[in-house]
Amino acid sequence: MIKRNILIASAFFSFSLGIAQQYGGMWIPTELNEKEMKDLGMKISAKDIFNVQKPSIKDAVVQFNGGCTAEIISPKGLLLTNHHCGYGQIQAHSTVENDLLSNGFWAKNSEGELPNPGVTVDFIVDIKEVTQQILEGTDKLTEPELSKKIANNIEVYKNSQKIESYQSISVKSMYYGNKYYAYTIETYKDIRLVGAPPQSIGKFGSDTDNWVWPRHTGDFSMFRIYAGKDNKPAEYSKDNVPYVPKHYLPVSIKDKNENDFTFVFGFPGRTTEYLPAIAVEKIMKEIDPARIAVRDVALKTLDEKMRADDATRIKYASKYASVANYWKKWIGEVEGLKKSNAVEKKVMYEGSLVAKNHEIKSTLDQLNKLYNDQAPYALNNAYYTEVLRNAETLMLANLYYNYVTSVEAGRMDEKATAAFKSKLTSFYKDYSAELDAKVTAKLLALYANKTAPQFLPAGFDKYKNETQNIQTIEEASKNSIITGRTEVNGASTSKDIEKALSNQDKLIKTLKKDPIYQIYVTLRETYMKTADPQFTSLQGKIDELQKTFMAQQMETDKDRKFFPDANSTLRVTYGKVKGSSPRDAVSYNYQTHLAGVMEKYVPGDYEFDVPKKLIDLYSKKDFGVYKDKTGDVPVGFTATNHTTGGNSGSPALDANGNLVGLNFDRQWEGTMSDINYDPRFSRNIMVDTKYILFIIDKYADSKWLIDEMKVIK
Repeated sequence: MIKRNILIASAFFSFSLGIAQQYGGMWIPTELNEKEMKDLGMKISAKDIFNVQKPSIKDAVVQFNGGCTAEIISPKGLLLTNHHCGYGQIQAHSTVENDLLSNGFWAKNSEGELPNPGVTVDFIVDIKEVTQQILEGTDKLTEPELSKKIANNIEVYKNSQKIESYQSISVKSMYYGNKYYAYTIETYKDIRLVGAPPQSIGKFGSDTDNWVWPRHTGDFSMFRIYAGKDNKPAEYSKDNVPYVPKHYLPVSIKDKNENDFTFVFGFPGRTTEYLPAIAVEKIMKEIDPARIAVRDVALKTLDEKMRADDATRIKYASKYASVANYWKKWIGEVEGLKKSNAVEKKVMYEGSLVAKNHEIKSTLDQLNKLYNDQAPYALNNAYYTEVLRNAETLMLANLYYNYVTSVEAGRMDEKATAAFKSKLTSFYKDYSAELDAKVTAKLLALYANKTAPQFLPAGFDKYKNETQNIQTIEEASKNSIITGRTEVNGASTSKDIEKALSNQDKLIKTLKKDPIYQIYVTLRETYMKTADPQFTSLQGKIDELQKTFMAQQMETDKDRKFFPDANSTLRVTYGKVKGSSPRDAVSYNYQTHLAGVMEKYVPGDYEFDVPKKLIDLYSKKDFGVYKDKTGDVPVGFTATNHTTGGNSGSPALDANGNLVGLNFDRQWEGTMSDINYDPRFSRNIMVDTKYILFIIDKYADSKWLIDEMKVIK
């Protein structure tokens, strides 16, 4: 239990928050602190960054496929994003015979660019604050009427706006529902793969180096936006033409120096900077460790098979990377929260607020009680959701369960059935039933051993023995139509969806007797009875109080400039190129070089192999214009920009708005910045534009792409 000390040294806060305000923050681009940015070295104006009246930098920044960020770097719609953001598309075009993940891919001209059905990019055309319209008539309402009224107001607002057929409007809540903003979005749907280095460059260091510095990863890939002949969004067609942007980013290959101003423009996913201390404590001590434990088991099991079998490596490459990404992030987050004394700092800050506004004490007392009441249910939720997310066989069972319940409720119409079949087809494409039987068995053993008895189904103790469990689940998997290892309606679900689903009544009867289906249903029903209602109910009360607490913070702390938590909307963060000293006697430079790639090189290694051509270029010192003042090619650099997931692929820009890097990660010691930004440890990691252009030009012999760009030397 947290002990609160409300006697605070106010000088401590003015100092620590002053630093955080100077560098931390993910700012709505219509509400930038232009003066502070210029004080730090920015040479352009806020209007150059976001302007609806004329072309600006925002017209070159897009959300890539609903998750990452990308930027336009040529007048022909050439798009740059991270290798890991385009990984799924690179994988989709790969086979054992033509392994683009291992070999890389470079179109020789526009005719060789590869289409990617379903991939989209979103431009933000305009941003407006609409708080008054959305909260109109809500003053005296409480839940659930409040949510209904807000949802209705949002629909009324959206319907009142005149937009083009290819545009949409998204209304987003900020500051826990205290403000609302409307985003006009333009979506392009014909996005083609142009180039990607082999994963020995684009994923160099793989999981060992993920989230850490020094880093030597060429984490980039290239796509192109195509449009109709009127330059407007269009479905894929061979007749489409490269999109002509309103603005594209010049690419700078000038040397970087420590303390150079830089800013990152992109779509950060989610942060929770304004949680109470009790919430941070629960994340640090209970929730994150539970998530880490589940993914640790899944990753070790997958890794063993992937290293031994190339087909499995290709099939599971993207999924493995996705699972490993946040597993390692959470490990760093826990360590960072401890190291930065996040809980203690929150307690002290809350004390300073209470000293100014005594009403806040009641809010915090209520939040403390709610979080403690929720703790056992929240822990079970963490284990349960992570097990389902990482045991693919149970995930499949969940899809079939939803299908059965939808059929029985009369909701499975022709459109829903087609969507279900499409989802299954996509799922089975990269699914190994035999491998996942082992993963599922181990995760069920973990769940049985880590979950409090009141949350376990009757008789679930039988799953506690991992070795025995592997045999049990393998037997169930072999006799399951869900895994596709047993047929229904004369076909395997994993090989012929249409035939397997042809007789709906027989399918459902068979499913209800299926051993995997029964395990899943037992697990789900127990969770839904013993944990989910309690967790959800308490979370609703927490969310309501968090909105109050957020408003109280903003009303009480007049010296602090608040920014809204990230929620996948367009943001600007700024800071300076900077190294770090994360631990005693450890000091990191802000820049890495190609020499470091060669130092890490391990021939034939899964993570640290280096292509022969890159070795030859290094040996000959054939660096062209891409070397810096050291005589070597810079690979990556760090700065104090406040980034998070979703900022992957975001442009890092210099004081003049030129592209100088491609954001792809954060330094491990600072991953807690989603919850507690600390300027001592928080660093974002970027691929240097010199390395990107060096690889395109010298390694890939794709100078035709360089010729499209405006290169600043």
